[in-house]
Amino acid sequence: MRHVLSALVQNVPGVLSHISGMLASRGYNIDSLAVGETETPHLSRMTFVVVGDDNVLDQVRKQLEKIVTVVQVEDVGSADHVERDLMLIKVSTAQGSRSEVCELAEIFRGRIVDVAPEMVMIEISGQERKIEAFIEMMRPFGIIELVRTGRIAMVRGRNSGE
Repeated sequence: MRHVLSALVQNVPGVLSHISGMLASRGYNIDSLAVGETETPHLSRMTFVVVGDDNVLDQVRKQLEKIVTVVQVEDVGSADHVERDLMLIKVSTAQGSRSEVCELAEIFRGRIVDVAPEMVMIEISGQERKIEAFIEMMRPFGIIELVRTGRIAMVRGRNSGE
């Protein structure tokens, strides 16, 4: 089972390394990771996905809470939440497929962000299954390059306690 966790951490050098090292040393794999500054500049939010049963989730949470630079850990996946991935993808349009690629991008609510004679670059965001479906639709045209962010997620409502 996949678990989406959010850790509010102090925005200091070495936090990412410390947390990822702790997880790796205990045999937990990070399936997805996104880190960024929050509305408070001295804090960052790490959103990551770990795979395992509820015992794995419990152990990861306990280990994270022991780290001094970790302010708060939340199991976002257990609450009503919104989650998104972001992807940039370069797709070949060499065989006269530009209009079809652009139509599919529009259907998936993607946005063309760069155009060259034989390729387009598309930005698309959404839930993981939407991103995966779009990738599969683009494979026949020829994916030149692809880059994705890690998952970001937020609990619905005014604050995480609601």
